[in-house]
Amino acid sequence: MDAQRALLDELMGTARNLTEEERKGHRELRWDDKEVCAFYMVRFCPHDLFVNTRSDLGPCPRVHDQKLKESFEKSSRHDAYVPKFEAELAKFCEKLVMDLDRRVRRGRERLAQEVEPAPPAPLSAEKSEQLSVLEEKIKNLLEQVENLGEAGKVDEAEALMRKVEALNAEKTVLTQQPQNNKVLMLAQEKKMALCEVCGSFLVANDAAERTQSHVTGKQHIGYGMVRDFISEFKEAKEKAREEERLAKEKEVEERRKQREKEYESRRSRSDSGDGDKYRDRGKNSDRYRERDLDRERSREWNGRGSRDGEREWRYKNGRDGGRDRHHNHSRSRSPGRHSHRRS
Repeated sequence: MDAQRALLDELMGTARNLTEEERKGHRELRWDDKEVCAFYMVRFCPHDLFVNTRSDLGPCPRVHDQKLKESFEKSSRHDAYVPKFEAELAKFCEKLVMDLDRRVRRGRERLAQEVEPAPPAPLSAEKSEQLSVLEEKIKNLLEQVENLGEAGKVDEAEALMRKVEALNAEKTVLTQQPQNNKVLMLAQEKKMALCEVCGSFLVANDAAERTQSHVTGKQHIGYGMVRDFISEFKEAKEKAREEERLAKEKEVEERRKQREKEYESRRSRSDSGDGDKYRDRGKNSDRYRERDLDRERSREWNGRGSRDGEREWRYKNGRDGGRDRHHNHSRSRSPGRHSHRRS
């Protein structure tokens, strides 16, 4: 029926049964509407897994539409909505598994209970009297068997022994108590086994056909799918968390390397700037030293030139008294000196 309805919805649309007035206010469903089952969109709906089983969840209150599912898979927002829908499905499945695990624990405790025999109830007065009579008869017959055996009457002794055995059987039946139905049920369940996947009771060492029938049943397959999905979801979540952690560590390491690189770059620029500064200082100091030397040389040469010029000026203009005196003195003494040299 559901398959036929889905086929008609696909061919004629979901508004095929609406009147003209109803169609005016009708809006076609989209995959992101609240009325659409998100579980069915992303994976599976648990309501579809346990139909006609002891774990039947009933019909799903939301819409299951294959056409909407295909639209969701082709949508550009598919990858963005998958984690959200999977998280909702995982939460619902975890609740199912928690309830199932509680039933499994109760069943395991039930199988682990030890069947303790109930203490025998006291016999009634009538049975006690019958038991006393049987014990007295058995005692007398045993004495007779002993006497016949001493007398060599073996056949008669054996006949009495058969009577003794019959009386012992009556005594056993008389003293045996009826067992409790609960004790019998627990003793029977001790031979049962418990399925850890779906929580069903199985007969221990049952035929292979019955075991295979259970494994391929809806309930076992359904809970297997639920458990597998939860494990897969947790592994994917743990993997994503680990990748995020590694990405953060990598980012921190890259930032650290970048800071070190910037620090080394600033340091190298600083060292280079200091070296240039020192070289500039050396060049400037040499330049200043050469300039000072030039100034000293210039002053020295200027001083010498002024003194020599003054001497020359005085010499030419006759203002150098000492030089004139020396000239006159040399002239006054020159005849005598010459005369002396001649003589």
